Amino acid sequence: MEIGILTSRRGNSENKEVKSGSPKPINGIVFCSKGKRPSNAKHMADKNRAGSQLLFLVLYYSIRFPPPHASFLASDLTGFQMDKNQIHGTAIFTLLSMAVMIFSSATLVQCAVINLWPKPRIVSWPLPLATLLSPKFKITSPNHRYLSTAVYRYLHLILTEHHHPLVIPTVNLTNGSVVQSLIVTIHDLSAPLVHGVNESYHLKIPSTGVEASLTAETAWGAMRGLETFSQLVWGNPSHVASGMEVWDWPIFEHRGVMLDTSRNFYNVEDILRMIGAMSGNKLNVFHWHITDSHSFPLLLPSEPGLADKGSYGPDMQYSPKDVTRIVQFGLEHGVRVLPEIDMPGHTGSWAKAYPEIVACANMFWWPAGYKWEDRLASEPGAGQLNPLNPKTYQVLKNVIRDVTMMFPEPFYHAGGDEVAPGCWKADPEIQEFLSKDGSLSEILEMFLNSTFPYIVSMNRTVVYWEDVLLDQTVRVNRSLLPPESTILQTWNDGPNNTKAIVSSGYRAIVSSADYYYLDCGHGSFIGNNSKYDQGNAGNTGTGDSWCGPFKTWQTIYNYDITYGLTEEEAKLVLGGEVALWSEQADPTVLDSRIWPRASAMAEAMWSGNRDEKGMKRYAEATDRLNEWRGRMVSRGIRAEPIQPLWCARNPGMCDTVNSS
Repeated sequence: MEIGILTSRRGNSENKEVKSGSPKPINGIVFCSKGKRPSNAKHMADKNRAGSQLLFLVLYYSIRFPPPHASFLASDLTGFQMDKNQIHGTAIFTLLSMAVMIFSSATLVQCAVINLWPKPRIVSWPLPLATLLSPKFKITSPNHRYLSTAVYRYLHLILTEHHHPLVIPTVNLTNGSVVQSLIVTIHDLSAPLVHGVNESYHLKIPSTGVEASLTAETAWGAMRGLETFSQLVWGNPSHVASGMEVWDWPIFEHRGVMLDTSRNFYNVEDILRMIGAMSGNKLNVFHWHITDSHSFPLLLPSEPGLADKGSYGPDMQYSPKDVTRIVQFGLEHGVRVLPEIDMPGHTGSWAKAYPEIVACANMFWWPAGYKWEDRLASEPGAGQLNPLNPKTYQVLKNVIRDVTMMFPEPFYHAGGDEVAPGCWKADPEIQEFLSKDGSLSEILEMFLNSTFPYIVSMNRTVVYWEDVLLDQTVRVNRSLLPPESTILQTWNDGPNNTKAIVSSGYRAIVSSADYYYLDCGHGSFIGNNSKYDQGNAGNTGTGDSWCGPFKTWQTIYNYDITYGLTEEEAKLVLGGEVALWSEQADPTVLDSRIWPRASAMAEAMWSGNRDEKGMKRYAEATDRLNEWRGRMVSRGIRAEPIQPLWCARNPGMCDTVNSS
């Protein structure tokens, strides 16, 4: 019997590929032969049930009352290695040891695969059994504003999807037993969807009987369990895996996708489709980069002119009603909506309504003869708020107040990235300030001193891009940003900047451009570029994409976001986000740019990218991701393929057995 306890080893630099073999021991949920069928199958099943019950006691106690960043790690199929510092009480260790002794004595006979994505932390499936799902199957759950909607959605999906797997699971169908219902139990119905909410769940589908059960601490954990149950159903008539138990919870509490809706506009339906796909991948944060220099599409009640004049047009705006719809849809799918209003840089679009508060507005981004360090912007679309103009703060307070009223999310992303020195230097008022021995960093400090306390007064934790502290030219003193109210999102220099942030005591969200930027590798959008002249082709390895090459799903999957950190530093890493900047993306490519690459990060954030032996598991993940991509497509998400269909139809034939 296989039982996998799957975690990421934070800070572990090992980067080994799971070697090919037959059968693959962790390809989906796997039941593998180790000899002949035992003569006393009932005795074996009783042993496995007993082991499952003991494991449940261990996990229930650990999930309900966990020590900080507790994790369990299985070193092989017959025993567990456990960090003694992460286990509270010898009782847990004793119970777990007893369970493992019971499990390890079982001998099973044939292989079956059911693919789940992201892979759960712990799965017990002693026998490869499946049961018919009743056409009148129902889900019973407590009344909850958002969970009730999710239950209805999943009930419809489970009854109508009739998913046809690329590889049909080899299972034994139980005789006479039909699953009639799923009973959902919630311990805390009042827990809000905020960072750190408990998302654990326990799913049990018996081999006999008509009721499956799903137990969760919160409604949000129940949503994760409903997704797992839906992936265990396939075929027409519908079958569901049985004799199975799943204990599951995420490694990282912040697992997100960032979408830029300023450079190109996305309709509300596009955003909702993305949020729905995020929920299926157990991602829980939609970071909405709403505004930038290119357009201001958010219609604010107190400052309607910003969108009326700064958007691409009245049909490319998000009204308060649109925002409410997106936020509510997110709650119904267990996805928080985190708004970002980037400032003081990336604000050229504000000049359409308030030209007096924007420096270098409508100026060419990199004038002829200028050195790169003197540019007015890092890409076409110049304009930065002028912190020396009092009118700037009158407008900003209206903007911040409206945004906090429209978005209930306790995190508020205030941008802070890529302040171009050349832009501020081009403004006469700022020139005068600099001529009196003032500095650009002092100007940024003035800005943060005026905006940061106001955002915090709205009961928000402020998220900034790393630049506010780590930029080489324009940055603020750490004393201005207390760590208890500040989170920094890193995007440069991979693990090094993550280390710089957490070693300074700040919490970090990781979006390293070297691994998590989904727009990379599509070339440059700059016109009249001599790099493409014959004989002067530039860097063909990156295609002139500043962050090239393209970030493959394997690159994303393999990134360890706590690499090189101490145990205490790793605790400050909240999680990660993949990012889609939209210079060269719009609704026509939204699905394929994000999926299934964001799925790769989703699993790494949820259960880790290593197997129970601590080895990178991207090799075995290929088959599961292939299957999950197919299911996403059947659910209306136009995810790009990762292999020819031939590979799925010929298992193992597309693998490599040689070291690279």
